Amino acid sequence: MNNLKSKRSARLIDMTRYLMENPHTLVPLTFFAERYSSAKSSISEDLTIVRQTFRDRGIGLLETIPGAAGGSKFIPYILKEEAEQFVNEIKQALNDQSRLLPGGYIYMADLLSRPYILRQIGRIIATQYLNHDIDAVMTVATKGIPIAQSIANLLNVPFVIARHDSRITDGSTISVNYVSGSNRRIEKMVLSKRSLPEGSNVLIVDDFLRGGGSAAGLSDLVKEFNCNVVGISFFAEGVYNGERKISADQYTSIFKINTENDKISVSEGNYDNKVYGYLDNKEN
Repeated sequence: MNNLKSKRSARLIDMTRYLMENPHTLVPLTFFAERYSSAKSSISEDLTIVRQTFRDRGIGLLETIPGAAGGSKFIPYILKEEAEQFVNEIKQALNDQSRLLPGGYIYMADLLSRPYILRQIGRIIATQYLNHDIDAVMTVATKGIPIAQSIANLLNVPFVIARHDSRITDGSTISVNYVSGSNRRIEKMVLSKRSLPEGSNVLIVDDFLRGGGSAAGLSDLVKEFNCNVVGISFFAEGVYNGERKISADQYTSIFKINTENDKISVSEGNYDNKVYGYLDNKEN
């Protein structure tokens, strides 16, 4: 990296790439100084440029922690305006009546397989938890996996997958039984004992909320590991005529989908916008 010493433009590109590939990681000033064989004062000026660009473009927050043990930490987020634009775009796509399936289900697999959409979903959900300490993202196989992976990448934490049956490669497991909210059947959920260290703060995510049975089962599973549920988030929730296994104040969703009367009607969910006040305080 010595050849970057006198080339600020190349240094800025490499520095930006490194920070974006290592979100929520404290990077000491000395790391960049040694990486580019540059003075700390020059690195500080570079970081100021990066910080301002991240803020102006709505990419994220570059926190600076002073002191000998300090450094810079990149925290990705999405601005309210960009989130609303994305939500409106996907709302139009979900409102396509040809997506309606028998039983009041809605076809979403094509949307949840696109990298851009998954990235934006991840940014919206990750932004909701900027002021929380999260050690892992958890989902249940299979449709919630790409969403969990997207969020975990942005938070730079592991994502763990609960399954409905154990595999020999899991080793020792912990399991819970739960009542499915939609069909009232007893289901089983299994997770390897090595998946979650005790005391971890866990964010639960899934693609769709109906009766909340799976989310309640995941919450019980987290407690079996002596860990804490930080929050529960869904890509979408449907209309449910009954009492859900989780209350409305326990979760957030990006979309609400009504398929009553054999017609799709999509509205904005209850994803939390209060975080933007938190961002303003952190930036100023």
